[in-house]
Amino acid sequence: MLAPKRVKYRKLQKGRVKGRAHKGAKVDFGEYGLQAMESGRVTARQIESARIAITRHVRRGGKIWIRIFPHKSVTKKPAETRMGKGKGSPEEWVAIVKKGMVLYEMEGIPQDVAREALRLASHKLPVATRFLSREIFDEN
Repeated sequence: MLAPKRVKYRKLQKGRVKGRAHKGAKVDFGEYGLQAMESGRVTARQIESARIAITRHVRRGGKIWIRIFPHKSVTKKPAETRMGKGKGSPEEWVAIVKKGMVLYEMEGIPQDVAREALRLASHKLPVATRFLSREIFDEN
């Protein structure tokens, strides 16, 4: 599971996810990518399960890049606990995903295989996504 080795602060504020992604909005490493169409938070478990779905479909072929990392901790208080008594303990790590951010990239496989693999991965993620190809960016 992905998690930072060290963090400056254990507990972070929730914050808001708004605006579009400027960095990480293009396919930079591979030929094909999976782009987020809406903003949200993706947990480390969701990132890993989508990665497994991709690797199982392509079977030893091609190369995969994970372009997001869960830097932010999310805290939860135990069930049936009264209000007050401070903030809960960190329970999971999430990646903040902005609209337009590329989540995964692939290369070295045919486009139809990549499209199907990324479609399977998108079912594991809580944000709407779309398939991208590097040709879109090379034309500009």
